Parts: sequence; C-alpha cells; structure tokens
Amino acid sequence: GLRPSSPTAMKLLHVLLALAALAPAEAWVPRSALRPASRRVLPTAAVSSPAAADVEQIPSSAVTRFRKGVKQVATLGPKSFSKEMIEKLFIAGVDVFRLNLSHGAEDKLEPAQTIRELEAKYGRPIGVLIDIQGPKHRVGMFPNPNEGTKVSLTKGQSYTFDLNTDEEGDDTRVSLPHPEVLEALEVGHRVLIDDGKMTVTVTEKGEGWVKTEVMNDATISSRKGFNLPDTYVPGSALTPKDLEDLDYCLKNIDFDWVALSFVQQKEDIEQLRKLMGDHPAKVLAKIEKPLAIDNLESIVDVCDGIMVARGDLGVEMFPEDVPMLQKDIIDECRLQGKPVIVATQMLESMIDNPAPTRAECSDILTAIFDGADAVMLSGESAAGKYPEESVAMQQKVISRVESDKRWLAREPDAIAGDGTFSDALMKSATQLSRTMKAKAMIVLTESGLSVIRASRERPDMPILAVTPNPEVARALTLMKHVYPVVMDPKDYGEAIFEHAVEAAKNLKLVDSPEDILICTAGLPHGTAGAANIIQVISAEAGKPPVGTKIGN
Repeated sequence: GLRPSSPTAMKLLHVLLALAALAPAEAWVPRSALRPASRRVLPTAAVSSPAAADVEQIPSSAVTRFRKGVKQVATLGPKSFSKEMIEKLFIAGVDVFRLNLSHGAEDKLEPAQTIRELEAKYGRPIGVLIDIQGPKHRVGMFPNPNEGTKVSLTKGQSYTFDLNTDEEGDDTRVSLPHPEVLEALEVGHRVLIDDGKMTVTVTEKGEGWVKTEVMNDATISSRKGFNLPDTYVPGSALTPKDLEDLDYCLKNIDFDWVALSFVQQKEDIEQLRKLMGDHPAKVLAKIEKPLAIDNLESIVDVCDGIMVARGDLGVEMFPEDVPMLQKDIIDECRLQGKPVIVATQMLESMIDNPAPTRAECSDILTAIFDGADAVMLSGESAAGKYPEESVAMQQKVISRVESDKRWLAREPDAIAGDGTFSDALMKSATQLSRTMKAKAMIVLTESGLSVIRASRERPDMPILAVTPNPEVARALTLMKHVYPVVMDPKDYGEAIFEHAVEAAKNLKLVDSPEDILICTAGLPHGTAGAANIIQVISAEAGKPPVGTKIGN
C-alpha cells in the first residue's frame, strides 16, 4: 500500500537494492523467447555478437568510434549511396543512417539493404531513419527554368502571387499553386522565399490572390520554396506524395525510425501512427515551425523522439532565437525521457572543404553541452565532397569533448521521476554506478524502456543494452551512452550476466577483471518495463566483487 514516491517506500527500495546487489542473479528468460518472431525481426545472428567467428572486426584504428556517448546520424545521398561509402561512414562513426524521402522512396531500398548487410558483417545494430518530406510549399514557374532564369525584384515594389499556373511568372507576379495558403494568408503576414533570402509582406488580399510588398532586393526563380512564419495553414501534415512514400517504405524497407516534417501539433503525430498500424518503428517529430514551439510539450509527449531542424526553424523564427530554442527543446525532451537530434549546418563548410571552421566545431560542442542524444549531418554526407571526412571530424569533436575531465565532472541537472518503482530503481542504479565508479551499466531489456530511463539520467558512462529483439536494439542506437547488443535467447538463464560481461569486453567497455558493472533486470522474467533488480558484479566472469558494499 506504499506510494512509490513516498519517503518510506524509497527507504525500503534502497534496502532492497543493497540486498539485491549482493544476491546471485536469477535466471531471466525474455518473453520473446516464448513467442514467434515478429514479421520484421531478422535472424538474431545477424546482429547478436561482435565477437562471433563469422563476424568481421572493426579496424583497430576505428575502435574509438564506439567510445562515445553522443550518437551520429548521417544522411545518405548521391555522394554516399554506394556500398563502399556507406561502410566507410559506418566505420567512421555513423550510428543511424537517414534516408531523405524528399526525392522519392524507391531509390532508398538498395542503401537500406546495404545497411542490414553491414549489420551482419560486423555484428552491430545500425539504425535506419526515413524522413518524410511533409507539405513543402513552392512558388510556380518562370520562363526557361532549365537555364536557371532569375527575376530581380527591388525593395518596396509590389509583387502579386496568384493561382494562375498557366501563365509563367515575371517581375510583377508569379503563381503560387497552393490555394490553402492563399486562403490562410492575411494582411501583414510575411512570406519568406528561398530560405529567407527574400521577404515579402502581404498588403492586400482577394479571391485567389495576394498582393505583397518586397522587403529587400532579391532574385526569385522557378520552384523556390517558401516559409510562412506568421500563418497557420490547416490540413494534413502528410501530402499524397508522403502517403505514397510511406506506403512503399512500410512494404519494402526495413527501418527503425520515421521522421515527420513540419509538425505543428500532436494530432500530426497521431495521424502518422494510425497510418503505420502495428509497425514497430519509432516516430520522430521535426521541430521547425513556430506553432510547434507553442505546442512543444504535447508534441514531445506523443512522439518517441525529436529533431531540432534548425534550417527551417531559423527561417521561420529569428536566427538569434534559435540557440535558446535549441536548449528549450532539448530540456523538454530530457524531462520526458525522449531522445533528441540536433540537425542542420553542423559542418556546412565541409560540403566543399576538407576541414571545418572553428565555429562549426563549437556548434557540435554546444549541442553536446545542451544535452543532445545525437548530432546529424545532412548535405555534408549526402552531397558534399568529403562525406567520410565530415563524419570522422564530427566523431573527433564528440570524443574530444567527452574526454575532457571538466566535462565528465559536470553533474547533470536532476530530473523528476514518474513515481514508478521502475523509474526510481533506474535512478538508484545510476547513482550507484557513480558512487562505485562503475565502468558501465548493463541493462537487460525487453522493450527498451528501462534503457531509455537510464539514458535520461545521463550517467556519463556506457550503458550496455542487452535485448533479444533486433528491432529494439536498432531503435536504441539513437540514445545517448547506449551500446545495444542482441543476445540470442538461448544465452538467457543463470549465466545471463556472464554473457553480458563478455559482450561488454568485446565492445571494449571494460578492460580489467576488477572493473565494476551495475546490472539491472526485471521480474517477473521478461516483463517489458518492469526493471526491479540491481546486481553489482565485476568484469571477472560476471561475479559479485569481493568486499562489495553500497555507499562510501
């Protein structure tokens, strides 16, 4: 009858944890071992053991790419679609590959298959994220579009947007083939064209047209995108093209995360979930609209992760506001225990240059200090001249920042729990890991929920996530500090922690028999989200260390 968050319950919990730490581990049999594999689970051997005889080892020079807390997401594109380059990017540091569906889905099948082949080759889970384009608005056509014709406009002149797609644009008007946008625009609203290079303000409105004032000297050309920072356009966040792309991916591509662009309210995410049916992939919301900032808490609540899409966000809102918005978004995600990616222009100069600017390196550092789970490359890895070098540089900055003793000594801000015993236990396990200067945490998980709770506590040490489910392992590749491993169900039982310690050794998370590891599991056996046991063990065959004690 005790409330989980009551003082008496917490005292009782700590007594139980102290006893459990010295007790022998009980056999833990995952529920998945007793049920048929789901339709998307690949053969377990494909990602189960990095030390297996038929698994190729990562080059010794690249082993440090796994010794990092913050994860790396890289976008594949024309410069990186080849099997050879995808493998190079993985070895250089990529944990999750992003497939951008803006230009279609069919050509993403082969790269997705290559990623799964790499899993089998190296025995390590790799995440696949598909990114749905969303309602991208564009202006109409001007004469000779193949020649890149640009029309010059001057500050203060009048310019009209209408629905007349039969007539090409000139220096007085152009079509805007989005009737819902013209309907939603009001006098005083701004329209930002070509990533904000040109701004116009609505001065007059009629049936199927708006007249605007040009606010700066600029040029405009065919099919340029535009943003509406002051306007809410009602309608679905998914276009007919998005629905076709999603349907293709659901039927053909083995993916773990799906990102939705231009999310404005929680209903957008809920609509996507309904369309996905029982597909196990996680849903990620891209925050790039002002309305999404207003609805941030509810959006984070209904999704599985967030991307801080600073490109469009920086166009729709004042650039000077974006750094603080980045911090606010990350704080909300950590509060709710959801992973967050910081994206856009991280190493933009490396699209054309082999080395980054010092400001770009500082941008990665800021994202790490803010508390991001992952940082992302877009054009740098998709269309740049130096995709491999960009990933390697990002990995070097992450490793350098995380190796700084001043950084490691920083105590993370306290995060309120949800009042459950599982959450309280994970907080206690994290604190115990710090107190005993453990080398790593080992979390046995069926659904991944316990691992997410552990990552939210930011223990600043590796979290070995042991799961029987490849799908869970792949989704966890996005979580900070988490090293997912798929354990064959036949290895579960009395020696489960011994097998887990072997996995930690294979991943170079421990290097001495005296190293301490803090393990958590759940009873009843295999119950998703029911972590309720802590075991303190040494790296010597997964046994309790001699003289184990709790506290100082």
